[in-house]
Amino acid sequence: MLIARLIADPAILETALAKATAELERAGAPIAQAAMLDFCSDVLEVMLPHGDPATVRGVLEGAFGPCDMLMADKPITVPQLFVSDMDSTMIGQECIDELADFAGLKERIADITERAMQGELDFASALTERVGLLAGLEESAITRCLDERIRPMPGARVLVETLKARGCRTVLVTGGFHSFADPVAEMLGFERVVGNVLGVAGGKLTGKLAAEIVDSGTKLATLNEEMARLGDGAVSLATGDGANDIPMIEAADYGVAYYAKPKAKAAANGFVDRGDLTSVLKLLGVPQSDWVD
Repeated sequence: MLIARLIADPAILETALAKATAELERAGAPIAQAAMLDFCSDVLEVMLPHGDPATVRGVLEGAFGPCDMLMADKPITVPQLFVSDMDSTMIGQECIDELADFAGLKERIADITERAMQGELDFASALTERVGLLAGLEESAITRCLDERIRPMPGARVLVETLKARGCRTVLVTGGFHSFADPVAEMLGFERVVGNVLGVAGGKLTGKLAAEIVDSGTKLATLNEEMARLGDGAVSLATGDGANDIPMIEAADYGVAYYAKPKAKAAANGFVDRGDLTSVLKLLGVPQSDWVD
C-alpha cells in the first residue's frame, strides 16, 4: 500500500488528478482511491495498492505543480516525536549569517553557509571557518541580532504546540548556536534543545566553539536516542531544509523538507513547497479546529 497526501491549488485539482491517474495507470501504479479528507478539506489523499514511491511522487508533483506532500506505506498518524532543524526551518533566517552582518561579513559568511546547506562543503569545516571569522565580535551582538533579525516561520509555534498537545515530544536540534536556539525554543514551545556553543571571553566571541560540534550525525543520534526512549511502535517526524538534515530526515517515519535545498528534498518522503508549517499538521490529518495557537 502507498498513501500520498497533498495540498495543491484547488483550481487545478480535478484536471491534475485526471492527468496523474492516467500517468500512474501507464506506469503500473493504478490509483485505488482518491478523495479529500473529511477533517482537512484541502488535503487530497491518494491511495495505491502498489507502486514505486519515487515514480508516484514524480508523477504527482509533475501533475499538481507546487504543492505540499507526504507519502507513507502505512496509515498516517500523529507522531510521538518531532525533531526539527532551526535555521530556515523554524525561523526564517540563518543565524550565523545575520550575526555576521554585525561584523560586516555577511556576504562572505552567507556564501559558505549556502554551499554547506547545498551539500557542497563539509559541514564541520564550514562551521569552524565561519565561527573563526566572527572572532572579536562583541557578545552583545547576539542579543541585538535576536531582537532585530530573528523571526519564526509562519505556523511554527502552532505546529509545535499542537503536536505537544497531542502528546508528541518536541526537540529542536541545530547546527546553529544555543545562544539563539534556547530563546527560539522557548518562543516556539520546544521541550529540548541540542546545538553548538559559541566560545566567549571578555565579552567577545573567541572565534571557536566551546563544545563538540553538532552536525548531521548529532541530529540523527538525537532522533535515535529520543525514539529509543519512546520504545517500539513510536512514530517520528523530522523537518529540515539543508544537507545537514538529510540523515535525520531519512531516518524519520515522516521526513519533511521545508522549502528545502534539492538534496534534502530528494531525501525526504514529504515536503512543503506551497504553504507554511501548518501544512504539516494538515498532512498529518490534524483538523484546524484542534490547532493550538
